[in-house]
Amino acid sequence: MKEHASVPLSDFHEYPVKEMIARSRSFYEDIKRRHSIRSFSDRAVPREIIENCIRSAGTAPSGANHQPWHFAAIGSPDAKKAVREKAEVEERAFYEDRKAGETWLNALEPLGTDADKAFLETAPWLIAIFTQRRGGVSIEDHQKNYYVPESVGIATGFLINALHSCGLATLTHTPNPMKFLNEVCKRGAGERPYLLLVTGYPAPDATVPEHAQIKKSLEDISSFL
Repeated sequence: MKEHASVPLSDFHEYPVKEMIARSRSFYEDIKRRHSIRSFSDRAVPREIIENCIRSAGTAPSGANHQPWHFAAIGSPDAKKAVREKAEVEERAFYEDRKAGETWLNALEPLGTDADKAFLETAPWLIAIFTQRRGGVSIEDHQKNYYVPESVGIATGFLINALHSCGLATLTHTPNPMKFLNEVCKRGAGERPYLLLVTGYPAPDATVPEHAQIKKSLEDISSFL
């Protein structure tokens, strides 16, 4: 290995194999309770919880450790209203003007989605996730970033898991196009909206589409060589 500055790995925890199996099973049992929902409660969620979950997302691996992401946490009612209004303009074009095309719309039909995005105002927090084309390990850096979509995708997975683990529901939302998020979140042209993550408590009448509960088997999604 090429010589480089390093520190000892001091915070790794090894477990007995029996405990590893139990922990892997426990994690699966917990994470399979995570569902995307579209009916959120307006119950407040403390900012500290969102901050800690974003910190967790920030520990994700990334190309050259450049961490090419920004998480804009939107809790202001005015800002959430602006996001909803602008998102629904795009959503109406997507659904009502058939911008998406019949194949895509047919694929979405079992999920019951439409142009009404009331959850964007009801949920206590929206987290707009941005990719950054340039950056580095310091906020002042302006180097080329590498494996940006892959890195931000992994960080988003960390964030969803963190929110779930502390007892919040989530929804990944991707209005198309999403450029209006730069305006609402005051992010520069060098950043690109990646995804809008809705989070909070589920409404008492929240439901999960039956279609969304169909998951491929281990045999369908994996192979062991």
